[in-house]
Amino acid sequence: MDPSLNVLGTELQACSTDPMTGFYRNGCCDTSSEDRGSHTVCVIVTAEFLAMSKYLGNDLSTPRPEFRFEGLKPGDRWCLCAARFLQAAHEFAAPRVVLESTHARALDIVPMELLRAHALDAPET
Repeated sequence: MDPSLNVLGTELQACSTDPMTGFYRNGCCDTSSEDRGSHTVCVIVTAEFLAMSKYLGNDLSTPRPEFRFEGLKPGDRWCLCAARFLQAAHEFAAPRVVLESTHARALDIVPMELLRAHALDAPET
């Protein structure tokens, strides 16, 4: 699979450079065999999602200066692990997805229908 394709089959677009995201911290949800977490789903984080993630042991909102990480706040875009997105969807806490910036490898874990249901342009439920 071409590493530069998104779930729509077109060229992968950047997710965020502020904050800098991605497994490779290049702003894109690129992936490879080194990325065991499959950081492939570009999301716009919400307070609800951040609270769920913190509760589950992955605190994404607290700054970690030692890792040059300022902490996420609602509205930030972030390359999320595909399995964490799937879990959040099952817990009714999934953030919005930016399909153009979500790597095609996310489909190995998350069904396209679920990504579309949470897409940025999908109707609120």
